[in-house]
Amino acid sequence: MDNPLLHSIKRGDRAALARGITLIESTREDHQREAQALLTEMMPKTGRSVRIGITGVPGVGKSTFIESFGQHVINQGHKVAVLAVDPSSVRTGGSILGDKTRMSQLSQNEKAYIRPSPTSGSLGGVARRTREAMLLTEAAGYDVVLVETVGVGQSETEVADMVDMFVLLLLPGSGDELQGIKKGIVELADLLVVNKADGDLIVQAKRVRSDYSAAIRMLHPANAGGWQPKVITCSALNNQGIDEVWQAIGEYSQAMKASGQWEKKRHQQAKAWMWKEIHETLLSRFEKHPKIANRIRELEEQVSASKLSPADAAHTLIEYYLNG
Repeated sequence: MDNPLLHSIKRGDRAALARGITLIESTREDHQREAQALLTEMMPKTGRSVRIGITGVPGVGKSTFIESFGQHVINQGHKVAVLAVDPSSVRTGGSILGDKTRMSQLSQNEKAYIRPSPTSGSLGGVARRTREAMLLTEAAGYDVVLVETVGVGQSETEVADMVDMFVLLLLPGSGDELQGIKKGIVELADLLVVNKADGDLIVQAKRVRSDYSAAIRMLHPANAGGWQPKVITCSALNNQGIDEVWQAIGEYSQAMKASGQWEKKRHQQAKAWMWKEIHETLLSRFEKHPKIANRIRELEEQVSASKLSPADAAHTLIEYYLNG
């Protein structure tokens, strides 16, 4: 018999979905045990969505794009979940963005679900439990899941490693330096979208599309599925070009599934997720170990004073942990 909370989530109860995500984000050990039991029972109900990561520099119009894109996808008969990863307040750990305010129309649509997830110090704008939240939304029947990141940072690979397709939004400017985009981020993208292609910016947007199209052919050869990343212009504000973005996502999905790369990628992501969980769980238990907690500050001071090498301090603490 289904877990009562899972049963409510599968029925499409949005309040139950919110409770489920809150449960998996909790750091309390009893909550984590409940969350793992829920996830284990839920796994057969997941995996049927298209998972899309969306990133871009601040000011590129991510919120406007997601709202316009989400409405378009819903009109095509789908249900959309948005996991908008929030930078957390350093002092309180709370979220500081108002996602439902940023996407007011989409948040009122009964076929959309928007959830801010505080990063709580995670690098790259990716909450530790974003993967689990994604699975919960899939169990609730959302078949298009968007993961919006804070911006273009050093750990954007983490976003690409949890989604089926990685979308990079660009401004109608020119050059990576102007937009603050590293070459590595461009190489990760499966689709590049030049947003704000309207008014006086149309000509610039077309130039950026041309420049990036040429760069992509050199930087990003076709992947194992035969997909060559595309560059598309759109105006999320005016709902222009959004249908082309959705069409490109469909073409990508079709190509990857036909080649077998879709499932292969998901299998690789699942294994990477397992090892990431091992690393983070071991580190958490290591830091909470009584013997370690009592010695960390002392050894940190010795390292700071150059009385002990960082390697020696690390090995000492590990020995305490293993023999503790």
